[in-house]
Amino acid sequence: MTPRLTELWVYLSASPLLGLTLTLVAYQAAFWLYKRAGFHPLANPVMLAIAMVATVLALSDMDYRTYFDGAQFVHFLLGPATVALAIPLYAQWPKLKAMAGPLMIALVIGSLTAALSAYGIGALLGASQPSLMSLAPKSVTMPIAMAVAEPLGGLPALAAAMVMLTGVLGAIGAPYLYRWLRIGDHAIRGFAIGLASHGIGTARAFQVSEQAGAFAALAMGLNGLLTALSLPWIMPWLERLFGR
Repeated sequence: MTPRLTELWVYLSASPLLGLTLTLVAYQAAFWLYKRAGFHPLANPVMLAIAMVATVLALSDMDYRTYFDGAQFVHFLLGPATVALAIPLYAQWPKLKAMAGPLMIALVIGSLTAALSAYGIGALLGASQPSLMSLAPKSVTMPIAMAVAEPLGGLPALAAAMVMLTGVLGAIGAPYLYRWLRIGDHAIRGFAIGLASHGIGTARAFQVSEQAGAFAALAMGLNGLLTALSLPWIMPWLERLFGR
């Protein structure tokens, strides 16, 4: 490492700017690779950026708190970015009104299926009760999943990891599934991936079209609300069903 680079590293490592710089550089590099790969789903930029950041943290022996002191600036922007999703959704208002009934049915069925299937499969495979409670809210955004899992006896850190894994797998696998099922309507595609894969799926939907992104944002928000309200009522019934 040259003296100039050494000085830069010493300065950044002692500053909250390190986490912010690392996050932005990792995502830009990941998105460049994503473009070079022809926007192939397997080159998902979120997945690549996570791997890059994790590698740097491991090699530099940096603890997560130090990293997050800088990265929290990006984290803060999630709030305004989420609110701003209402703008493309408003542009789709006519189609939204026309599809309101089917969308609400899909929301209830999809939300319940996401939670019940995760709990059921985990229970059949012998997962512990805290693990099952962490798996159930895997298809909602990370803050909601952690807030729902902890009062139910789940592990917030595990819930966060499951949310991230679900989002990445959904963003990678959804295009193949849509082609196999011959689903071409961008509104349906968007709503499905937003319902199953929350924010990461919504970001992937916006790369397809504004319509897909708008319906994905709607599904993400409604599923978060429905899961937060319904899961505490459903879990006791599931525990009795699986003898927990």
